[in-house]
Order: sequence, then structure tokens, then C-alpha cells
Amino acid sequence: MRIGFEAKRVFRNFTGLGNYSRAVVKVLSENYPANQYFLYTPDIKGTLNSSLNLKTENIFIRTAPIKALKAIWRILQVNKNLAEDKIDIFHGLSGELPLNIRKSGIPSVVTIHDLIFIRYPHYFKSIDRNIYKYKFRKACINADRIIAISEQTKRDIIHFFNISPDKIDIVYQGCDPIFSIRSTGKELEIIKQKYQLPDEFLLCVGTIEQRKNQLLILKALKHLPKHIKLILVGKPTAYKAELTSFADNNKLTDRIIFLENVPFLDLPVIYQLAKIFVYPSRFEGFGIPILEAISSGIPTIGATGSCLEEAGGPDSMYTSPDNEEELAKHINTIIQSESIRKNMVEKGLEYTHQFNEENIARNLMNVYQKALRNVQR
Repeated sequence: MRIGFEAKRVFRNFTGLGNYSRAVVKVLSENYPANQYFLYTPDIKGTLNSSLNLKTENIFIRTAPIKALKAIWRILQVNKNLAEDKIDIFHGLSGELPLNIRKSGIPSVVTIHDLIFIRYPHYFKSIDRNIYKYKFRKACINADRIIAISEQTKRDIIHFFNISPDKIDIVYQGCDPIFSIRSTGKELEIIKQKYQLPDEFLLCVGTIEQRKNQLLILKALKHLPKHIKLILVGKPTAYKAELTSFADNNKLTDRIIFLENVPFLDLPVIYQLAKIFVYPSRFEGFGIPILEAISSGIPTIGATGSCLEEAGGPDSMYTSPDNEEELAKHINTIIQSESIRKNMVEKGLEYTHQFNEENIARNLMNVYQKALRNVQR
């Protein structure tokens, strides 16, 4: 097949949606190398190799022919390029499709990651909410198949956009295989010294923002042994001031370390050095950091209320996002019981097998085949 992708995020975003977009192209091109993959992007920031880190014999890039009109090309004019490239199926990787994709006659698939901007509108600017809502709803209506990255996202698509569940397939995300590679003792020591990490610490990875709810961990820290510290890895926002103020007022400042701009290759080692991974986010589309943590072989605690149980599996622990004492109890249980810790690690690693690249690639191809059959009827 000749498969096209709406690929702006591949080249412009080097976190969540960009990681997902690159991962889809990677797993498909490696597991189904006989296909040809066309990436449609307004422009390129960086190089393909640095963005994808894979062989590119079966990958082709298409950019806007007139740079000044690249936004219009992406949403209205790309159909011409799809026809010229004889694309069999087109996949919008981040909630968007060309507005006139149906006129092209090419079957289309769109991935919806989450509808947090509808569930929690106060986290987003009004103009952004309205743009996202229009684009995502339009893409869901126009697409032949919709990929939801979790059961929670599927329920939200049905509820907020009134889309038939029969049109939606769940294809889970994976995480980079690097998180499953165990570091040597020397590698662990190098990273520990580089970031001056303590011997025993809790870890949370993700943007320092209100929705991620890191304040709950700080509150739980008051109920934990004083030698236990907390490492927060992520881009800071104004929410960081609330955390530092709480820490100052509760004599926790020396127990909390903020890290930002951590190179990707250092991150798996930091995970492996952690005692417990804690991710109390109020709402996620999936929760990749939880999957990264259990793949790294550390016990993990998530929050109830969205889809984190899907990412962490039945043998991770979960807490109310508003109950600091429950979180502290879970942490103390893991610290005090080596058998519980060992079981969580072993069962967590077993759970990650369903997220391997071969399974994800096969599930994506199944969705494409469904979309093709829909058009052929």
C-alpha cells in the first residue's frame, strides 16, 4: 500500500503528539517494509533521521509547494498531492484531517488522543478550545475509521461528538523500546552523579502543570519517611510556583528536586534509579509515563478517574487524585514490603508485552483494512 500521513507533528513536536506520530511511522515502516509511506508536512524543522531515527528507503516527504500558503495547503490543498502520489489510505496522526478529504475519494483514518479540552475547559484558552473542538469533530465525522488511544477516549468521542462506537477502534500507544533496556551499574552511577540524585526517591515525569496534579505528591510526602525525596522531571509552568510555595510552607524544600530539559537518553536511567513512580494526573488520554515506568521495572502508582489503569494494568496501584493519605499509604506499603514491590515489577513487565511494536503495527494495519473495506462497499 501507499499510506499517507498528516505529519506536521513528526517534524515540529518533540514530546507527546510528536512522539506518537514518529512511533506510528516507525513501527509501520519497519514491520511492513513493502509499503510506501508518505509524510505530508507544511515544512521540516530538523532532519528526518533526527526526528525518526530509522531507515528511510520506504519513506517519502511532501512539503507545501508555496511556503507562504503552507497552512492553507495543509487543510485544503493537500488532496492534489495525495492524488499525484496515488495514496491508498490517509491517516491523520493528531486529531486532524484535510477539511475536504472526502472529496478526494481516499479512505481516511484519524487518531484522537483525548478530549481533555472539553472535559476540563479551564485548562485551555477559549480560542484554542474552539479550534480543537471544530477540527476534531470535523475529522471524526469525515474519517472512515477513528482510532482512540484508550477506552476512555473512545467513551469521550461517543459522548461529546455523538459518534457511533462501531466507527471507533482502540489502538494503544507504546513507548520507546529504550525503556525496556536495563542500564549497567556504571551507567546508573553516571546519571545519579550527573543530576545529584538521592539514594531513594519518588519520581514523576510530565509537564509541571495543574492537571498533572503534582501537588498531591508533595502533600503525601509529609506522611512519608524523611529520607524519601521527590524528583519532578518536566517543563515548568506557572503551577511550579504553587508547588514551591507549598514546599516552603511545609519544610519540604530540601526533599524536592526539579529537573527540566533532561535529554531523552538520560530519562530511562532516571526511571530505573527511582524507588517508585507516581503519576497522579487528574486526566489523560492514555498516560505514556506510566507505561515507561512499568517498562523500566519500577512499581507505579497512578490516579483514578481517567484511563491510567489502562496504561498501568491491574497490578499497579491507584489513588484518588484528591486523597493524599491514600497515596501515602500506597507508597509506604511498597517501601515496606519487598514481596509487594517485586510482584508489581514482575506483573508490570508482563503487562507491557501487549504494547510491543509488532502488536501495535498489526493493530494499525487492521484499522486501515477496515477503512478500505468501508469505501469498497
